[in-house]
Amino acid sequence: MPANVKMKVKKFRALFFIPLVYIILISLFVGFSASGLFANGNISGSVIGGFLVAIVFVLHLFSMFCIFYSLYFVSKTIKTVELQREVNFGDFIGEFFMLWFYPFGIWIIQPKINKMAEMESGDK
Repeated sequence: MPANVKMKVKKFRALFFIPLVYIILISLFVGFSASGLFANGNISGSVIGGFLVAIVFVLHLFSMFCIFYSLYFVSKTIKTVELQREVNFGDFIGEFFMLWFYPFGIWIIQPKINKMAEMESGDK
């Protein structure tokens, strides 16, 4: 990667793990809900349930944002290494969508990454 390009790796690391933690917590919540531990059948239970649904909705949207930021960061990094300059979104939009639609995009992206890795190991 070019020496003059600064990447926000700390932000990426933080936002990368949030969806992982979220999916574990939501899985536990759904498991407990299905087992009947949260069901008490009165009005206060439905108010609490509505509040929990609202929290889950907001957390789900934030988790989706984190996933898209991860796709953005990785595609930007790939294109920055490939072009050896600072890039804008128009330069790496193709990589972004290829990572988003992983099963199809990886056929195109993986050979590029292999080529970059060979060039890097050849330099050392």
